[in-house]
Amino acid sequence: MISMLYAQVQQHANRALACRALGVSRSGYADWSRRTRPRDLLRPAVRRIARTHSSYGYRRVTHELRRNGVIANHKRVLKIMKTEQLLCRRKRFKPQTTSSNHGLRVYPNLARYRDVTGPNQLWVADITYVRLLREFVYLAVVIDVFSRRVVGWALSREIDTELALAALRRAFACR
Repeated sequence: MISMLYAQVQQHANRALACRALGVSRSGYADWSRRTRPRDLLRPAVRRIARTHSSYGYRRVTHELRRNGVIANHKRVLKIMKTEQLLCRRKRFKPQTTSSNHGLRVYPNLARYRDVTGPNQLWVADITYVRLLREFVYLAVVIDVFSRRVVGWALSREIDTELALAALRRAFACR
């Protein structure tokens, strides 16, 4: 009986006035219309936006839906995107510390078969990166193979010759 009254309210342009005239609450009508609204309209819209904009996440899809006049909760959009497997994975940036594509001479590894009997006979070096909150910095390290102690290091925002030389200078100053 009450759903028939709500259906009559839905036919009128001024729904607040129709609710008052039929003696039903506006919040009850709003709840009824939310429940009876076809939910299948949201799923194809989310699917269409996610396929045309493959890098969009659920927040951007929700904003795009709102721009198109479809009001949708971001949690519902997320749920639809999860079930439809439309969520995109963010590509992580990993800095490159080794470049084999160069015209420079490649030297053989002379430290491979060397027996080290004391400190300062053999030093090895490497470059890596350290992830900070919003950026990366590069770390060059010189290590004494016998003691496995770091004898020199340097940090820089750029990976260049100066980074390696600064670590080597610090190693010479330390030893």
